[in-house]
Amino acid sequence: MLLGASLVGLLLFSKLVLKLPWTQVGFSLLFLYLGSGGWRFVRVFVKTVRRDVFGGLVLLKVKAKVRRYLRERRTVPILFASTVQRHPNKTALIFEGTDTHWTFCQLDDYSSGVANFLQARGLASGDVVALFMENCNEFVGLWLGMAKLGVEAALINTNLRRDALRHCLTSSQARALIFGSEMAPAVLEICASLDPSISLFCTGPWEASAVPAGTEHLDPLLEDAPKHLPSRPNKGFVDKLFYIYTSGTTGLPKAAIVVHSRYYRMAALVYYGFRMRPDDIVYDCLPLYHSAGNIVGIGQCLLHGMTVVIRKKFSASRFWDDCIKYNCTIVQYIGELCRYLLNQPPREAENQHRVRMALGNGLRQSIWTNFCSRFHISQVAEFYGATECNCSLGNFDGQVGACGFNSRILSFVYPIRLVRVNEDTMELIRGPDGVCLPCQPGEPGQLVGTIVQQDPLRRFDGYLNQGANNKKIAKDVFKKGDQAYLTGTEGRAGMAAVANPSGSCDLERLAQLLEKELPLYARPIFLRFLPELHKTGTFKLQKTDLRKEGFDPTVVKDPLFYLDVRKGRYVPLDREAYTRIQAGEEKL
Repeated sequence: MLLGASLVGLLLFSKLVLKLPWTQVGFSLLFLYLGSGGWRFVRVFVKTVRRDVFGGLVLLKVKAKVRRYLRERRTVPILFASTVQRHPNKTALIFEGTDTHWTFCQLDDYSSGVANFLQARGLASGDVVALFMENCNEFVGLWLGMAKLGVEAALINTNLRRDALRHCLTSSQARALIFGSEMAPAVLEICASLDPSISLFCTGPWEASAVPAGTEHLDPLLEDAPKHLPSRPNKGFVDKLFYIYTSGTTGLPKAAIVVHSRYYRMAALVYYGFRMRPDDIVYDCLPLYHSAGNIVGIGQCLLHGMTVVIRKKFSASRFWDDCIKYNCTIVQYIGELCRYLLNQPPREAENQHRVRMALGNGLRQSIWTNFCSRFHISQVAEFYGATECNCSLGNFDGQVGACGFNSRILSFVYPIRLVRVNEDTMELIRGPDGVCLPCQPGEPGQLVGTIVQQDPLRRFDGYLNQGANNKKIAKDVFKKGDQAYLTGTEGRAGMAAVANPSGSCDLERLAQLLEKELPLYARPIFLRFLPELHKTGTFKLQKTDLRKEGFDPTVVKDPLFYLDVRKGRYVPLDREAYTRIQAGEEKL
C-alpha cells in the first residue's frame, strides 16, 4: 500500500513538475516498481485481473440497479409486475408434488387475491402474518400477496415445535397465522397458549376436527377474493419484506430482517455473477422458509422470469428423474446434499439430464471434482452468504473448493476481510492501535464486512431483536470509528459435551426430550460426558481441544455416544461404530 502511494506521488511529481513525457515516466516507474519487489504484485495482477474486473463490474451493475430502484421506490411486487408483463403466459412455478403448473399471470392473480383477502380482514401495511407450511406454489403466492399489501411475512421453519414455534409467533407480533394442513398437529400443541387475537387460517386438505377451534379454511376464501391489485402505500425499497428465522444451535431462533433491496441484491448478484439466463429452469428442493430456496431460487422466477420447479423435500433417489422430467438446467444444493447424491448407486438418469449448473454453498473440496465428473456438471456456482450478512462471496471463476474471493487489486470496491480471532473464545484479536489484525494466507479467521447503511451493498438490516444485532456488530475493525458485520461460527450442533459428574444419564429419556423440544438440525449427533467442563480464566468454555479431538474413541477417553436414527436413541460409540461411521455405513 505504501509502495503504491509512493509511486503515485512520484508519477504526479514527474509529470506535473518535471514535465517529463508519459512514456519516460511510465518506463521509469515500472523499473523502479519491479526493483522494489513489485514482481509479486505483477504476478497477482496477471492471475486475478480478469476475475476481479468481472466481479467488480457485477457489483457496480447491481449497485446501480438498487440505487435506481431506491429512487423510484420500486418493491419486489412492482418488479414482479414487470416480469408478468414480459412473460404473462410463461410457466413461473411447477410444484413437483402434484405436477401443478402456474403461469406468471396465475401467480399474479393468486397473490393479488391474498392481498385483497387480508385487506378485507383488516390487515394493513406494517402488520405481520406468520407463514408455517411446507414447500408448494401457494407458499410463494402467499408471501408475495402479503408484500403487495405491505404486510410482512414471518417465514417459520417447519421443523420448529413447542417453545421455539411459540417464540417465533410471539416475537414477530404476528396478527395471523397461515399454516398448511400438514402442520396442524404442531399448531395444536401450542394453540392454547397463543394470544386469542391471532387469527388462524389453514390451507390444503381440510378437516375441521384436525385443526384448532376457530381456524378458517383459507382456500375457498381466496377463491372468492378479487384478483385486481389492492390499493396500498407505495412502500420503499428498504422497507421490510419478510423475516427469516436463522437456525442457531443454542437459544431460540432469531428473526433476520429481509428488506426489498436485500431480496433483489441477493438474487441479482447470483444471476449476473454466474451468468444465468432467463430461459433457465431451476430445480429448487431447498426449504422456502430459508434464503437459499426463497431468495436465491424463487428470486430468479420473480425478478428474472425463470421457471422454478419446487419440490416439497429433497430426495436423492428422485433428484435426477425430476430434472429430466422438467428439463431443468440449474439445480440448487446446500451442505451435504451433493454427498448424498454421490452415495446413491449409479443410475441411467445421471447421464440423461440437461443440467449445466449446480448452484449453492457447502460443496466440499474433497468431492467437488467427483460430483462434476459423475453427473456431468459443467459449472459449480458456489457462493457464501448468510441471510443477514453484508459480505457475500461468489466463486465466479469456478476455482475448485472455493466459495468466493477477496480481490487483491480492487479491495476498495468491496471491503471485506478475514481477521484473526482467538480460536478458544472467537474474540477478535487487535493490534496496538486497537484495530483488528488481518489474516495471512492460509491462516483461519473470521470474515467481516464494513457496514455503511447508505450503501445498498454494505448495509446491515439486522434482526428484530436489538440484542442480537449488538452481538453481530464490531467496532474499529478496518479502521478507528468504523463498524463491521461479524459472520460468526454459528452452525449445526455436531457434538454436545455434557458435564456428568455422577456418571449416570437416562439416554432414552434424553433422546425423547431432545426430539420434542429441538428441531432436527439442532439435536446433537454425538454426546460426550465429562466429569466437568473446563473454562478459561474469564469463565468461558474451552471448546478448541474438544473440537480437535472430535469423536474418535481411540483419542477420547470420556464416554461417547451417537444418535442411532433407526432406534431413535443414543447408543455407545465404540471402535466398531466409529469405523462404520467413517465408511459411511451409518446414517447420521
